[in-house]
Amino acid sequence: MKYLMACFVFTLILSCNEEPKKPSIAETMKTYTIKQMMDNEAISGGSFSPDNSKLLISSNRSGIYNMYTVPISGGELTPVTASDSSSVFAISYFPKDERMLFRMDGNGDEIYHIYMRDIDGKQTDLTPTKGARASFYGWAEDDQSFYYTSNERNPRNDDVYQMNLETLEPSLVYENTEGYSINGISENMKYLTLGKPINTNDSDLFIYTLSDEKLTKINENQSANSSSGFSNDGSSLYYTTDDGEEFSYLMKYDIATGNREKVMQKNWDIWGTYFTENGTYQVTYINEDAKNVIEIKNVSTGENIALPSLDGLDVTSVDFSDDEKLMRFYAGGSHTPSNLFVYNLETKEQTQLTNVLNNEINGEDLVNAEVIRYKSFDGVEIPAIYYKPHQASADTKVPALVWVHGGPGGQSRQNFSSFIQYLTNHGYAVLAVNNRGSSGYGKTFYQMDDLNHGDKDLKDCVEGKNWLAQQPEIDANKIGIIGGSYGGYMTMAALTYTPEEFAVGVNLFGVTNWVRTLKSIPPWWESFKDALYKELGDPYSADSVRLKEISPLFHTDKVTKPLIVLQGSQDPRVLQVESDEIVAGVKKNGVPVEYVLFEDEGHGFVKKENQIEAYSRVLDFLDLYLKKDKATPIEEGDK
Repeated sequence: MKYLMACFVFTLILSCNEEPKKPSIAETMKTYTIKQMMDNEAISGGSFSPDNSKLLISSNRSGIYNMYTVPISGGELTPVTASDSSSVFAISYFPKDERMLFRMDGNGDEIYHIYMRDIDGKQTDLTPTKGARASFYGWAEDDQSFYYTSNERNPRNDDVYQMNLETLEPSLVYENTEGYSINGISENMKYLTLGKPINTNDSDLFIYTLSDEKLTKINENQSANSSSGFSNDGSSLYYTTDDGEEFSYLMKYDIATGNREKVMQKNWDIWGTYFTENGTYQVTYINEDAKNVIEIKNVSTGENIALPSLDGLDVTSVDFSDDEKLMRFYAGGSHTPSNLFVYNLETKEQTQLTNVLNNEINGEDLVNAEVIRYKSFDGVEIPAIYYKPHQASADTKVPALVWVHGGPGGQSRQNFSSFIQYLTNHGYAVLAVNNRGSSGYGKTFYQMDDLNHGDKDLKDCVEGKNWLAQQPEIDANKIGIIGGSYGGYMTMAALTYTPEEFAVGVNLFGVTNWVRTLKSIPPWWESFKDALYKELGDPYSADSVRLKEISPLFHTDKVTKPLIVLQGSQDPRVLQVESDEIVAGVKKNGVPVEYVLFEDEGHGFVKKENQIEAYSRVLDFLDLYLKKDKATPIEEGDK
């Protein structure tokens, strides 16, 4: 008895001396409303003012994108536009004064115009032709004009114009009668770079000399070629190509001699390069396993400079002041939205200018994504990005979603998504698959889905579901599929052609009738149309039979699982009729269908109030039909 008592006392003493166990994130994490999650601010851009005192950016803090300025020393954002309908996206300060350029369309119709905001606040549409679409291309070398493209002469072709900053009158520089894509314009206005798509991967690249109208083909063989810009002295063109390789690498073309030189090659696609204003630095972007990697080379030494270091964050975008003393950059990750910083290259000081994560959200509650790979049905390795909820475990299994990106040819990337974080916070695992046909993994992988859409790429998604089902934390009977645009098509293809694989479908503005969609593509895609037809099929040829076979609209009788469809009525790419008809067709089956239509959105939802409505409706739907819990109530004021 004394022995037993001694053991008890000894054990008690040890227990008292032990450190209390720290609760896990799953035990302490909060569950957030959609309003809280969408109050994460989204910002973009960062044009230095002529005196380097502030930056011009775009932010959606008002509920819609507007322009703001922020001091480079830090401080409050100052609004400079107050649109409450169409989003405003900053382009740039003027080179010598604080006038501003911005672009705006009509509630998502993608008919962008270029506007000027004068110093007194007056706003002027510089490209006012109704129905014409304009795109800014850069400032002239002497800072007295800027270049832009517009399809006002012919809706199918972009011409190049020069806008005089004193008179604000445009002049036609290049009449694009042959239907080229405009790749770039040299600052000295001697050259254009033009593209001619062959298919959705390959494109010929040309230099057009304006003085004598000479056209010179740059690439030697059929390959993917894209202009990255000219050297500062205008003597050379830098371009990317995958000629003879799986991944795009960087080339330099000497305009006078025609010599080509390989400048840089990685085991991933090099997206492009540019030189800073005085040529001190060369900035190169690499798409490394679905995230940006940036290299900044000091041209005189040939050595890369060290990027600012931030614990757990990736630098995703950089730009320099004209005097090259300051660099603004964005840093973030899959677990946190990107903030804007300024870095002084002389003093090595860095200043955080924004704090975009809603202060009601604890950053530890958000999920850091993991890149995984799995074998598909035929042994092809499929990369994917996995978001595992903190509360998920073998003892607490959670439902899951296969997320399919847009395209075809897009890529799910290691970026922050408030929508995905909202889903994971509410206990849904998300696997963002990069099925065959996705970009970023070599041209062979990219072309694997050509003329095979809705077949092997869909099987890759099914195998993604099977991978999820094998994870101990996943409820294998509660896996749905979600996607936008082409991903919306894949959602409908899954419910139509593999009707028993997924428990529910979430279709965000997805294609359902390929024949109609390919016939109704916007006129400004004319230079790309033939290439798109080569990948998907020509709706005016015998291909139309196959296109109809892979169009879910004509096979809605096979759909047996609950569906929610979301659509913007101003969408120029996937017309509203696509969603109207798929909803009507599936309803005839007696299958539960919900439809959410926004009159003031286009291809994607950019207004916060619409995002709140859309994503809360999706969660309600998933809770009811996938998790099979009582639908999550939407708190008052969240819509």
